[in-house]
Amino acid sequence: MDKVFEEKMKDSLLAMKEELVRSLISESEDFEALVRDMDPKDLVDVAADDIDRKTLEALNAQEVKRIRLIDSALSRLKNGRYGLCMRCGKKIPTERLEAIPYALMCIECKSSDERRLR
Repeated sequence: MDKVFEEKMKDSLLAMKEELVRSLISESEDFEALVRDMDPKDLVDVAADDIDRKTLEALNAQEVKRIRLIDSALSRLKNGRYGLCMRCGKKIPTERLEAIPYALMCIECKSSDERRLR
């Protein structure tokens, strides 16, 4: 794979990771403020707050998963495996990597995987 492209993807991955980490920190502070500022409320408000917390936790879980995928992609960059499908070993098209820099599989394998999970 082209070193210039790899460097571009590394920069993109690091920027994505930094943005996600900042988002998690911001959401965590917002979440802490929400809990800290809660007054005694009626049952409906408490239920709404619980739903908000669960939504926030779900969003955080997605962001943490994406950070792990980014870290994995950065590791593959270091060991020369970046851009290779984890299932079939073929090269992942650069267009796919530009769209999803942490992609683990080529389009064919990812599509097959998604069909299998339906």
